[in-house]
Amino acid sequence: MQARPDLTGSFGMCASTHWLASATGQAVLERGGNAFDAAVAAAFVLHVVEPHLNGPGGDLVALIAPAGARPQVLAGQGPAPAGATIEHFGSLGLDLVPGAGALAAAVPGAVDAWLVLLRDHGTWEVPDVLGFAAHYASRGHALLPAEVATIAGAADLFRESWPSSAALWLPGGRVPRVGEVLSNPAWARTLGRLGDAAVGSTREDRVDAVRSEWRTGFVAHALCGAAGDPHRHSSGGVFPGVLSCEDLADWEAGYEEPVRGSFRGHEVLKAGPWSQGPVLLQTLAILDGFTDSELDLDTPDGVHRVLEALKLALADRDVHYGEDVSVEHLLSAEYAAERRTLIGERASAEFRPGGDSTYRPPLVEGATVLDRTIGEPTVRGDTCHLDVVDRWGNVISATPSGGWLQSSPTVGELGFALGTRLQMSWLDPRSPSALRPGQRPRTTLTPSLLVEDGEVVSAFGTPGGDQQDQWQAAYVVRVLAGGLTPQQAIEAPAFHTTSFPGSFWPRWWTPGGAVVEDRLGFVDDLEARGHVVTRAGDWALGRLSSVSRDPSTGQLSAAANPRGAQGYAVGR
Repeated sequence: MQARPDLTGSFGMCASTHWLASATGQAVLERGGNAFDAAVAAAFVLHVVEPHLNGPGGDLVALIAPAGARPQVLAGQGPAPAGATIEHFGSLGLDLVPGAGALAAAVPGAVDAWLVLLRDHGTWEVPDVLGFAAHYASRGHALLPAEVATIAGAADLFRESWPSSAALWLPGGRVPRVGEVLSNPAWARTLGRLGDAAVGSTREDRVDAVRSEWRTGFVAHALCGAAGDPHRHSSGGVFPGVLSCEDLADWEAGYEEPVRGSFRGHEVLKAGPWSQGPVLLQTLAILDGFTDSELDLDTPDGVHRVLEALKLALADRDVHYGEDVSVEHLLSAEYAAERRTLIGERASAEFRPGGDSTYRPPLVEGATVLDRTIGEPTVRGDTCHLDVVDRWGNVISATPSGGWLQSSPTVGELGFALGTRLQMSWLDPRSPSALRPGQRPRTTLTPSLLVEDGEVVSAFGTPGGDQQDQWQAAYVVRVLAGGLTPQQAIEAPAFHTTSFPGSFWPRWWTPGGAVVEDRLGFVDDLEARGHVVTRAGDWALGRLSSVSRDPSTGQLSAAANPRGAQGYAVGR
């Protein structure tokens, strides 16, 4: 029996990782806004109600498909600051970028990207879009269990080393209770000041005026000032960050062409290799050579094949992906066929990239994903996701993240923290994803669009760090090869591999590792094949959501994850 219904309608659909964001998006649609207006309003609400999973100091990747126009990537991942060099980190005695602290901050990209989207494809004014988030920032929101657990885990750090974070997240010096209503007056004031900056003769000019205030005005000056104050990092050291006002002023969000792959006659669109998006495309290309019965994920054979394909694609990610890298060969049918031959009856515990690169990342065995508590939490979510489709056929899939409340000290006058996306970068110049000033770190953010006969038919994605494309791979296989509805596929037992170096500090790996929901039912069989299995619980993995559209009828649908009773889809 399904936990949630298959939602259908013809007016508009919103799905996200928090019910208040989904409701906000739908409210915008009901008031005449389009999918992009709705997504921007919902995203700013996510900053408020999921602050442990994303924030204004973070980043985003989105795939957009305006009605009648070609799909594009909205690139909201800021680059490394000019002062973020391998030499500088080495001079501090670091061999990895820390997982917490402003030294790991890239240029914040999320807010500028959302405003660029609003300017180019939306219809609403900035103050109206920001009004929903301002309401929750000033009136407060009820704290979720995962949010309280995050605050509790960081409470000692806040009290001892990050007093501005303690002032916001520890009312009266204590960890707040689940369900307690907590407000963020500083962020509410910041939103008000940004709305007041929306001055100009055209709507586009007014949006750009707000962008300028963010990138060069009071926000920029507060951010670069706070980044320069020495503070404790996750490595234990006390350092200042290197983000400058020039870094903030020099970068702007923009658009790129997606990369494309295929599975079962459908085209799948992803961001390029500066994200991990091609991992899904490589995995699906390998799996497309198996029959539907061989990919039945209600069998150990099917799950085994998907896990092994994911290991191969993720190994390629860690050796080949980065800024300004071509993945044409990695996505070819010939290369997929070559990689497919490596999938045997036994689970591999080896790191097996293809191609001719001699570079290998360090492989440090450590705890399983369930035990990783510093950096990005990856079981209950580390990120947010939202999908919107409207009655005109506009579609967006977006994955915002970073700037978590636990990522770096709160900038008290602004009400949010800087992100730590530079921890994706290696301090090894041989790596294609090495830390390089002015270049984007290889992010894990990876939303998706599904295309049939040239028309976008679905938008989907999930939080989950390194697991994002893994959980999406199982979703696509279940929908396109298994015949499940999106809601059924989202609710089906989830699994992923940890047999690769993690993208987040301290970058452990578990050779042959597989994390599964206990409901999978054949864990013993997977262990007999050599998988090093961690049981996560019955409903613990994956936070997928999706929206869909039938181009022939205009019928819309939506689905959302029931795990944690937090994500919801709405629509009519």
